[in-house]
Amino acid sequence: MIQTKATSINDVQRKWHLVDVNDQVLGRIATVIAHKLMGKSKPYFVRNLDCGDYVVVTNAAFVKVTGNKEEQKNYYRHSGYPGGFRKETLKELRARKPEDIIKHAVKGMLPQNKLRDRMMTRLFVFAGVEHKYGDKFKN
Repeated sequence: MIQTKATSINDVQRKWHLVDVNDQVLGRIATVIAHKLMGKSKPYFVRNLDCGDYVVVTNAAFVKVTGNKEEQKNYYRHSGYPGGFRKETLKELRARKPEDIIKHAVKGMLPQNKLRDRMMTRLFVFAGVEHKYGDKFKN
C-alpha cells in the first residue's frame, strides 16, 4: 500500500522569477505574482506551509490600470497620530513611490494569515528595468 507523504518545510525548493509588468494590467499581473509567492503551482503545495518562490518585479512605474482608476482609486494610510490620516490617488502614488502600487495589490491577494508577511519578504519590486538580482537568473 502506497501512502502519500506529507510536505515538510525541508521539501520546499524555491526558484527565482522575473516579472516585467510594463503595459500589464495591475490586477491581472498581481494574481500571477501572488500565485508564485504562494507556490500554488507546485505539486507539493499545502496551505499551512510557505511553499512559494522569489519574485522580482521590474517596470512597476509603467503598470496599466483600466477605466478611470488613475484618478479615482485611492490609497489610505495613517501615521498613528491625531490628524495623521493621509489619502492619495493612484496617480500621486505612482509619482511618489510606484513600487507600492504592486506591493499593495499583491498583498491583498495573499492569504490573510501569519504566512503573508513571510511571503511578502520574497517580493522585490523595482520602478525601472534595473535590479540587483541579475545573478539569480543565470543558470
